[in-house]
Amino acid sequence: MANEKVWTSFEEAVSDIHDGATLVVGGFGLSGIPEKSIAALQKRGTKNLTIVSNNCGVDDWGLGLLLANKQIKKIIASYVGENKIFEQQFLSGELEVELTPQGTLAERIRAGGAGIPAFYTPTGVGTPIAEGKETRTFDGKEYLLEKAIIGDFALVKAWKADKLGNLVYRKTARNFNPIAATAGKITIAEVEEIVEVGELDPDEIHTPSVYVQRVILVQNYEKRIERLTIQTKGV
Repeated sequence: MANEKVWTSFEEAVSDIHDGATLVVGGFGLSGIPEKSIAALQKRGTKNLTIVSNNCGVDDWGLGLLLANKQIKKIIASYVGENKIFEQQFLSGELEVELTPQGTLAERIRAGGAGIPAFYTPTGVGTPIAEGKETRTFDGKEYLLEKAIIGDFALVKAWKADKLGNLVYRKTARNFNPIAATAGKITIAEVEEIVEVGELDPDEIHTPSVYVQRVILVQNYEKRIERLTIQTKGV
């Protein structure tokens, strides 16, 4: 470690992520995913993980790498449509899946970071999402009780950090990262640039340093496109 929060090794940063841990992971599709932390976990071989994320990557990138290595026991996600390995493991009974509406998932993560144990929402009432969940009526309308999510660790990707761990995200890579960063007992942030304390405009900081325990600099991101779509001339 270079100092208390700036780490130089992904292997060291993920070394205490134990078998059976729950990880809240930022990103949306392949945008803003903590790809280097994921790769370090794949190399380490940590097993029986519960992953909380909007989706589970693709077959050969992102969280899909952990799926392919059979390191994930359960996934709590809102979208799973880009991953054939995911489909195979789910249908074979190897993978437990908890599908959650996207807004509900975001609020469960946000609530976990805010110390709110549960909340009521109308989303999912009268659907399979409601099975086994407590309901309550407010002003004549039925709501489901959804429990907050807090992870043993959170893995996020940011654009800039200072040496205290304040984070700034860039454009669409902001997505689930700010709420994920608040919802881990230990938050590991990989970033493209680290600046001195005081260089970040306080009004531009998205995640305050109090939520972040480890920051790692990365300068060689691959930045894949999940699905490239082009228009044929004349169509």
